[in-house]
Amino acid sequence: MSVKIFIGISLDGYIADRDGGLNFLTDPPNPNNLDYGFMEFMLRIDGLVMGRKTFEAVLKSSPKWPFSKPTFVLSKTLKEVPENLEGRVDIFAGTPHEVVRAMKMKKLTRLYIDGGKVIRSFLSEDLVDEITLIQMPILLGGGTQLFGSLGAHMEFEHINTEVFQNGLLKSRYHRKP
Repeated sequence: MSVKIFIGISLDGYIADRDGGLNFLTDPPNPNNLDYGFMEFMLRIDGLVMGRKTFEAVLKSSPKWPFSKPTFVLSKTLKEVPENLEGRVDIFAGTPHEVVRAMKMKKLTRLYIDGGKVIRSFLSEDLVDEITLIQMPILLGGGTQLFGSLGAHMEFEHINTEVFQNGLLKSRYHRKP
């Protein structure tokens, strides 16, 4: 099983501002409509796992569901998905280890994890193999942090960093064994 993260982050480590907003991710000019490697990344995964808040943000921001891969929403409160997403999006209420077991049973072996709480839970159970950060040139000074406390150090190896003309950095890391 391979568990990967691809996420935008501020210089001070936030993935959303104090109001839960994500506008800082799209504010930098992008005249060439770059996706910063996201489509290439999506070719390397076969399933998505996201939190309820991320799911609701995607629904709000996009009139059409943007993902073709099977998607699983981790939530203890969400009971159903919109009718147009039935069969494409499932709700799951388990732990990260239970999610991994369930995905293996579905023959999904390369997972994309999205959403702050979900990412932190997978990290705390040492299940993340790769992290790609798109670092935005902004300090938010507060909001939703990507990383939280861990039970032990986790070492990652820097694979590469790409610098874009608009000041964004894309850095990729693999988990050291």
